[in-house]
Amino acid sequence: MKDPNNVIIQLEHISKTFRTRASLFKRDQKEVIALKQVSLNIYRGEIFGLVGESGSGKTTTGRLIVKLEEPDDGKLLLDGKDITKIKGKALKNFRRKVQMIFQDPYQSLNPYFSVYDSVSEPMVVHNVGNSEIRRDMVRESLNSVGLTPPDDFFYRYPHQMSGGQRQRIAIARAMVLKPEFVVADEPTSMLDASIAIHIFNILSDIRKKLNVTFLFITHSLAAARYLCDRIAVIYKGELVEIGSAENIIQNPSHPYTRALIDAHPRFRF
Repeated sequence: MKDPNNVIIQLEHISKTFRTRASLFKRDQKEVIALKQVSLNIYRGEIFGLVGESGSGKTTTGRLIVKLEEPDDGKLLLDGKDITKIKGKALKNFRRKVQMIFQDPYQSLNPYFSVYDSVSEPMVVHNVGNSEIRRDMVRESLNSVGLTPPDDFFYRYPHQMSGGQRQRIAIARAMVLKPEFVVADEPTSMLDASIAIHIFNILSDIRKKLNVTFLFITHSLAAARYLCDRIAVIYKGELVEIGSAENIIQNPSHPYTRALIDAHPRFRF
């Protein structure tokens, strides 16, 4: 039984609807319901997986947690404090504690920034340390993702790196301020399987060393089983199943979860 006092992120009845134009030639707006009354507790120190197909609402959930989107209804809490409507200085302080690793390292890294510039940018934004301290923190962060010796990477640019290296830079940037909570939005979906496993192991090692909590967003039950302590399955904006990764995959109770497993029989390992 999880300790209710150890909840780091709490979603209470979160709903989100997007409004888009029906077509280029019509002014009518179409409503797309992304999330419907989603409630969820994520506990400190765990890697929590959110599994669903494209359009299920999983990325919207992550973006709401890191305050890149705002909910239409419901509350978001960090360490028991309501952060749903925070602005200004409170929001800036929140962003030191909560970070996001995006799916596409090609787009998330500024092509005109060197590795050092990209990883040190959060320290500049939050006015952390002098140049010497920042260099040491960048070295530590690059070491943590296996880019060693770190000084050899300082003045490289994204186009000079492989896809796996770019994603490790993105992880190093997210971790440089030692956040408490990180949303990893399909961080391996554009990588080969062998490189993906390496990224999973990096995230697992960081969790152990820093006691950071991860929300791992994925379409792959296999990835969730490999990396996560608990998982939730999301379908059409609703959570349909939550439990330990092993129990859900071995004993799925919802038809959608069973369909995900049956669609990928190789995931039964």
